This record gives sequence, C-alpha cells and structure tokens, in this order.
Amino acid sequence: MKYWAHRGCSQRYPENTQTSFEKAMSLRSLTGIETDVQRTRDGVHVIIHDERVDRTTDGTGWVKDYSLKELRQLSIDAGNGRREHILTAEELIDLLLPRLRTGMLLNLELKNSSIPYEGMEQELLDLVHKKGVADQVIYSTFYPKSLARLRALDLSARLAVLATHASDCLYYIAGGCGATDIHPYWQSVDETPARLQGIAVRAWMGGHLYPERPTGKRLDVAPLEAQGITDIMMNEPEMYIG
Repeated sequence: MKYWAHRGCSQRYPENTQTSFEKAMSLRSLTGIETDVQRTRDGVHVIIHDERVDRTTDGTGWVKDYSLKELRQLSIDAGNGRREHILTAEELIDLLLPRLRTGMLLNLELKNSSIPYEGMEQELLDLVHKKGVADQVIYSTFYPKSLARLRALDLSARLAVLATHASDCLYYIAGGCGATDIHPYWQSVDETPARLQGIAVRAWMGGHLYPERPTGKRLDVAPLEAQGITDIMMNEPEMYIG
C-alpha cells in the first residue's frame, strides 16, 4: 500500500497548513501529499478545502470574495496560542520542492465543481511547469469537464477523477474525461479487483480532522489492497509510516 497525507497530516495538525505539510514532508516513505485549491477575488490560487473560510479560519464568507491581502488577515487556530495562515499554491509548491525533486508526489484537487473558477486549469498548469515539477503533480477534481480541459491543454498531465464510488470514476473515464487514475471514497470501491487491474486507485478517507481526538487505532489495509486499492489518502499517515 502507498500512503498519502490527506490535506497534510490533518488529524494532529490543522488541515492544509504549513505545519501539517511540514509534518508530512518529514515522513520519508510517504508517497505523496493531497491538498485543495480555491481562487481569490484577485486571481490567486490558495490552499483551502472549503469554498467558504468559516470552518477553518476565524473569518466568514466565500474564498472567491476575498483578495489575497484580505485572506492574509484571517488566521487558523493551531492550538497553544499558535496561529497559522492560508498558503498560496505557489508557497506550498516552494515549501515541498525539496521532496518533490526527490520523488514525492503532490495531488492538487481543483475545487471547481461548485464554483467554476474559469481559467483555473491553465493557471495551475502554468504554475506547475514554471516550478519544474510537472512530473510530480497529479490533478484531480469532482468535475469531469475540468479534467477534459486539462487533458486538452496538456497531453502529458497526470489526471485523476474524483467520485464517491469507484464505478462512477470508471464511468467518467469511459465518457472521455481524460483521466487515467481514479480517486474513490475508501468505503465505496464497488468494482471487482479484475476491473481495477492496472489502474491507480487512490482511495480517500474523511473525518477525524484536527482538533478531533485521534482514534489511536490502526486500520488493517490488507482487505483494501485485496479490493484493488493501490494508494490511500489518510489524515494520520504518521501512524503507518515514518
């Protein structure tokens, strides 16, 4: 099984923050880091899961309605009086560069299924190529049309389709979205291992995010591997690898 840090090490540290990513980077056998990209009013790509800032910061409102300068004024409670701030996509790539250059992968999830963020595909491709890490970046989204745009813009881009069920992922691939990999929910892999043979199946997990208490339990991944899951995106990969 290959392990990914879902929004960084997001069980013990605030999701999608510099600390959560630095802790993930310290795991030498980590396959990759998964994160989420929204866009500000002034066209800057920022690392935050929700379309609104309410859940993860001390602010309220839609990310799309904030300028980057205004977002910088919001803070994220990291516990013990520590505060963190929303990163830009460029800052994140710069932070991860040492590991990306030595083989670690980065999954950028385009959060454009609810808000279109017109032009996001080209802008992210341009950023990734400018940083020289195109081979290390996988683009994913719940919006198949966005994947088709990415494929049209860059034939070599690594694309993965997101959906709850593995069967839906395969349906979108068959429909010509341009993806080759699938990212289903870990408990919704409803296809046979034979159907998934040769496909990168990176299953994602949810729940148990900071500041919830860690469960202290380790998941038995052998049954997941038997289902055809090749990779798992976890909030607490440090429980499994070092």
